[in-house]
Amino acid sequence: MSISTGAGVFDAIAAGPPDGRPVLLLHGFPQTGLAWRRQIEALAAHGYRVVAPDQRGYSPGARPQRPEDYRISHLVDDVVAITEELGWAAFDLVGHDWGGAVAWWTAHAHPGRVRTLTVVSTPHPGALATALRTDQDQRKRSHYMIDWRETPATEERMLAHDARELRDFYAVKVPQDSADAYVRHLSQPGALTAALNWYRAGRPERAIGVIDVPTLYVWSTDDSAFGPAAAQETERWVNGPYRFETLQGVSHWVPEEAPETLSRLLLDHLRAHGEY
Repeated sequence: MSISTGAGVFDAIAAGPPDGRPVLLLHGFPQTGLAWRRQIEALAAHGYRVVAPDQRGYSPGARPQRPEDYRISHLVDDVVAITEELGWAAFDLVGHDWGGAVAWWTAHAHPGRVRTLTVVSTPHPGALATALRTDQDQRKRSHYMIDWRETPATEERMLAHDARELRDFYAVKVPQDSADAYVRHLSQPGALTAALNWYRAGRPERAIGVIDVPTLYVWSTDDSAFGPAAAQETERWVNGPYRFETLQGVSHWVPEEAPETLSRLLLDHLRAHGEY
């Protein structure tokens, strides 16, 4: 489906009965809404109305050129605009990787609209900031972001030799057909630059506080981007009901590498909080 907003037109995958309890799924880098296909199937089969948009920059119809147009406030505004266009006064919010960061910020800014929050891989931004100050392991894990922000040739390097570096991100953890779809999508003119602008947009305009909505945080031990310090610190940033699940031996690509486990955890969380 296509979702028209003041910021542009977002492409999205949708499934489930139109009157089902609404769930919004936010993907990360370097993927699209396709990353959630197994969770979309599971949620729709249980009667939920599921929408997984290609976020700002990933949707050709919502692809501004300036890095500052990808600041977190704009990304949160996109979530609000998309859900308002869908007619969702309240919704369950799920995010992975960068989509997880947007989900944390949205739940903080709009607790009255977010019924439940589920974040996969990405720690609370405050917890990550603490880990970056105090944990050498997390600083090493996050160093790649500096390179991507400061190296204008990043796009050329990632797409060179049939996008070998981009394909290496997915390794054998992401299904080959999905990895091929991501590479095709990000090989479109301007698409990878737009995706990298999320890293180049600069610091958030304001600080984020604690989260009051019921929250499920799923972290995996083989995640190369986020270490245990930030993951364990996240609990300090949630005041609402909180559940922390650790997946042993799973990499960063949880939705695709451990789809059944994640879908089960997500369904349990949704059932536990918020009658529709």
